[in-house]
Amino acid sequence: MTDRDDLGTSPDEVQFRFRDDEVADHGTVTVDACCDQTNATAVRIEPGDDARALLPFLDRLALVEVNFPSFADGRGYSSARILREAGYTGELRAVGDVLIDQLSHMRRCGFDAFAPDTPLDEDDAQRAFATWDNVYQTTIDGRKTIQELRHE
Repeated sequence: MTDRDDLGTSPDEVQFRFRDDEVADHGTVTVDACCDQTNATAVRIEPGDDARALLPFLDRLALVEVNFPSFADGRGYSSARILREAGYTGELRAVGDVLIDQLSHMRRCGFDAFAPDTPLDEDDAQRAFATWDNVYQTTIDGRKTIQELRHE
């Protein structure tokens, strides 16, 4: 018997996506299972999993889902940043309790797809993604920081 949580999200559940390639439509495996298999191409990171365990396998992963079971659990932000800084270029999907006020921060950490448990208002989400034109911290999205802009 297969539990729904073992399958990852369906492409139909992806509400926002900032990629031009095909949506990954295969089930995900756990971090431990991914490390033990040679053919896993999609993995789901749960809170408490160490994203660094995936670093040797980044070249074969098309999809990494990061589960946010609670909006208050921010460990997934660190997982996203670790993977992107290590060179992961595949789809990085935030799933679970994803809220409007988190979208811009998640996007800056490297998430390029979002599958919230509860669909978000499209207009509110677009405003959230565009909330801050100027940023202070360097992150994965490539935007210049205010400090860099001052010294151009």
